[in-house]
Amino acid sequence: MAIIGYARVSTTGQSLTAQLEALSSCDKVFQEKVSGSKTDRPELVAALDYMRDGDEFIVTKLDRLARNTSHLLEIVDKLNAKGITLKILNIGIDTGTPTGKLMLTMIGAIATFEREMMLERQAEGIAQAKAKGLYKGRKPTARSKASELKALLAAGASKRQAAKELGVSESSIYRLLLGVATENKPEQRPS
Repeated sequence: MAIIGYARVSTTGQSLTAQLEALSSCDKVFQEKVSGSKTDRPELVAALDYMRDGDEFIVTKLDRLARNTSHLLEIVDKLNAKGITLKILNIGIDTGTPTGKLMLTMIGAIATFEREMMLERQAEGIAQAKAKGLYKGRKPTARSKASELKALLAAGASKRQAAKELGVSESSIYRLLLGVATENKPEQRPS
């Protein structure tokens, strides 16, 4: 039987230190810096593949593992199918017991409800701010770098290299180039 830990933070600026300390008794710890809303987390997938029947899977907090009930239950089903128990340290849940299984499902549902309520309040706040003319949205990052993009492309950089250099996505580069091409297109007069 092996004890496997999983530590995750959402951004590269956040630290895994506290989680790693809490998981120090584990035989192996998988760790990554990626949003919990993503279901295709490479280290989580690796951890699930690595574990065998009788192993224990430990996380420090429920939100480090999943952000919604359906994803949580999907992970728990995979663990159960392989004969692996899940332990969540901060709330003392152990899916090796019937009570632990029940509590995990209930807490997962409450966490999903809280997140949906928060998103609803956020959307209401944005709608009110827009109605008052106070909400401008996120500042476009790629558009502000149009001249730098043109210089990079003129110097022979690929679109992928330019995106990496400017810190924007490739799709932003293509949207920006499409916008520039549309702006420079002569206006057609109706016939």
